[in-house]
Amino acid sequence: MDYRHELKYVITAAQQALLENRIQGLIKPDSHVGADGMYHIRSLYFDDYYNSYYKENEIGSDPREKFRIRIYNAGTGRISLELKRKEHGMTQKLSCRLTEEQCRELMAGRPLPMDPSYPPVLQKLNLQMRTRLLRPRIIVEYDRIPYVDPLGNTRITLDLNIRSSGYTSLFLTEQPPMRPIMPKGRNILEVKYDEFLPDYIYRNLQLDSLQQTAYSKYYLCRRYSFTGIPD
Repeated sequence: MDYRHELKYVITAAQQALLENRIQGLIKPDSHVGADGMYHIRSLYFDDYYNSYYKENEIGSDPREKFRIRIYNAGTGRISLELKRKEHGMTQKLSCRLTEEQCRELMAGRPLPMDPSYPPVLQKLNLQMRTRLLRPRIIVEYDRIPYVDPLGNTRITLDLNIRSSGYTSLFLTEQPPMRPIMPKGRNILEVKYDEFLPDYIYRNLQLDSLQQTAYSKYYLCRRYSFTGIPD
């Protein structure tokens, strides 16, 4: 996958309601949403002993990357390993599928047996678990309302009820204990696109009036685990 633009904004509940009202008349919901118009995302993030990925996000290192395992709607039917890389303000996501057995080994902090047939993303995580002692550090979970538009390969997502858990061994359980990490009524808007953002979407979102943030949900959740202070 090529690099994409990815803009993030902190929004209030009132702004969210206004944005949803505008978006619904412009672009279609993602085909994977449920009857409630959303799906649930849970990710298990890795970091090394020195919390390097966390610190790189905090200081804005360029380039920087992070590994995560992701599931949807708390199910194990689709388990993905993802490497997300950010460079010069653009993002790239590489991924591969994992079996439940592989996922449980990685969750336990155990690298898989070396195997040249593994996809490159898994080989890289395996190597870094051995050389940099990468281990699971935190679970990040939220509810996502997604919209898509073919022009610019645009994707608009509203991420609600952002929560986290340090009980990484419970990643595949139905519901690990969670804690909210943002003040009540604050959510995240993400705008992703390739070469251009269609003008009619930009105008209706009125992005210039919103509070843009450079921090990822991973960073916000880990910072809360260190400080206990919501964003």
